[in-house]
Amino acid sequence: MEPIRICLIDDHEIVRQGLKELIKRLGDYEVSHEFDDGDHFLESLPLDPVPDMYILDYSMPHKNGIEVLQELEKMGGDYKVMLLTQHIDEHIIDDAYHHGARGFLHKNCTAADLKSAIDNILNIGYDNIAEILKRVKNYDTRESDLTPTVFDLSDKELEFLSLVCDERELTYEQMSKLMRVSQKSIDAYRSALFDRFQIKSKVGLVLFSYKYRLTEPFL
Repeated sequence: MEPIRICLIDDHEIVRQGLKELIKRLGDYEVSHEFDDGDHFLESLPLDPVPDMYILDYSMPHKNGIEVLQELEKMGGDYKVMLLTQHIDEHIIDDAYHHGARGFLHKNCTAADLKSAIDNILNIGYDNIAEILKRVKNYDTRESDLTPTVFDLSDKELEFLSLVCDERELTYEQMSKLMRVSQKSIDAYRSALFDRFQIKSKVGLVLFSYKYRLTEPFL
């Protein structure tokens, strides 16, 4: 099997080197690309080979981590990004999740913390859905052009959306078994919601359900 490819974006070389050493201890993982600022990273897309996930520093020159996430949102695509920061700032973390980050990690993390976060993001789609749910409940949601047609969802779409918001952190495969439908059907529900409501990530689906109180635990 090929190793899991990880891209590092951090302006401090010593931090990148430290992360690379941690990642080497995790097993079948490798740093396939590294960049010292957000602009250089964005200008280099698409990368070859395509990384499986990205570890992005918040505090960088030119563009900070949130601004990089916003640019990735505009591009579309499936970028599994974990935000890395030295300082825990509630507003930064809230903004990161709102703009598509799949997880958050402090720079003082251990190898075990890093492996857990990487594995969760790759296997489930995000690191800690319970943390995301807690934060989006307190997020100052913005005005939207969406009309009440958001409630014209099929029963299956609502069931799928409720499983996305489930604190058990279900994989798409687990959702298909619980809904007794094929993986292709799950992909179709996800794609339909993404296309209809301009959503780009699982976190976006959670925010969508929260804003319009569509499923548990937001009802």
